[in-house]
Amino acid sequence: MTAAARTPILPVYRVGLAAWALLVVLQLVWHAWLVPPQSLPAWLVLAITVIPLLLPLLAIRDVRRALLWVGILSLFYFCHGVSEAWSSAGARWLAIAEIVLTVLLIAALGAGVKRKPRSGDTV
Repeated sequence: MTAAARTPILPVYRVGLAAWALLVVLQLVWHAWLVPPQSLPAWLVLAITVIPLLLPLLAIRDVRRALLWVGILSLFYFCHGVSEAWSSAGARWLAIAEIVLTVLLIAALGAGVKRKPRSGDTV
């Protein structure tokens, strides 16, 4: 067993994992049920939006690494949420939910990072 597998998951990382899961659910609900795509097949839109969020599951043994991957990917979803909130009145509340989840995910990842003390810092 590796050290990463034995260490307990920090509560802040649990928040990040929950935001990640909710982001996947949001994509499924948004594009398959509430606002289905008009010009593309639904399966293609779901493949484009959901599969990238599932790829970091390959690194789930190390929660920090998986959250780092999904945190980097969530920048795309943040931009998507901002553009949809700006341009689509019908899906604005879904876009705002996407923005909130991505910010929560990135904040959870940043809050879990331990800062190394600099040479001039007092303990």
